[in-house]
Amino acid sequence: MKTKLSIQKPARVGTLALLLLAVILTPQKVSAQAPKVKNIVLVHGAFADGSGWSAVYSILTKKGFKVTVVQNPMTSLEDDVATTKLALDKQDGPTILVGHSYGGAVITQAGDHPKVAALVYVAAFQPDKGETVLQWVMTAPPAPEGGILNPDEKGMVYYDLAKFHAGFGADIPKAQAEFMAASQGAFNVKGFVTPLTVAAWKTKPSYAVVSTEDKTLVPSIQRAMYKRSNTKVTEVKGSHAVFISQPEQVAKVIVNAATAVN
Repeated sequence: MKTKLSIQKPARVGTLALLLLAVILTPQKVSAQAPKVKNIVLVHGAFADGSGWSAVYSILTKKGFKVTVVQNPMTSLEDDVATTKLALDKQDGPTILVGHSYGGAVITQAGDHPKVAALVYVAAFQPDKGETVLQWVMTAPPAPEGGILNPDEKGMVYYDLAKFHAGFGADIPKAQAEFMAASQGAFNVKGFVTPLTVAAWKTKPSYAVVSTEDKTLVPSIQRAMYKRSNTKVTEVKGSHAVFISQPEQVAKVIVNAATAVN
């Protein structure tokens, strides 16, 4: 009898120990994969507005994120940064700051805000301190489909209505592109020519989406900026309006940033 008990008892204890270990480890595994940041702030660029983030917003909110969409005045870089920082002030914790196109310059400057945990650039400019958006535009020949017009007599810049579909969003429906072109508003050229005073990507983790079919911010410029900063890049086949045409892939990069941040 004693011999049987001495043989069975260790086996039984071993089984219980394994079950206990499984219970302890399982929640740790799940929590390690869960996003660490729940707040997202989305910043649009020139020739667009916050409504372009609609599909990305929908995907992120369904995943449980608190998403804020900034509406930039587009009167100057300083004004757009101030507007973005107002949105950051209202966040209740660490935040992923996302910018498209010119919005990349805005988040680079605004990203020194203490609540910003990481930056995500979506086909976006990523200047250094002292650099301007225009400097980077001039580092590569423009695509023939591109349609950014010269400033008018009031210093306002527009995207050519006739080229908007092919140049800005060739992979979105023509009717949608036509509406975006008609509602693009006025963008003050000061946003393109004002040097940045801060480069938040030097101190914050940075992620980027390169839109490989981009005719507005050509891919070679995107890759050059992100290579310099050691930004983690995801290449997506899409136009400059990749955040509209490929919202699932853009949202995935944002979720990855929220999950990976320390």
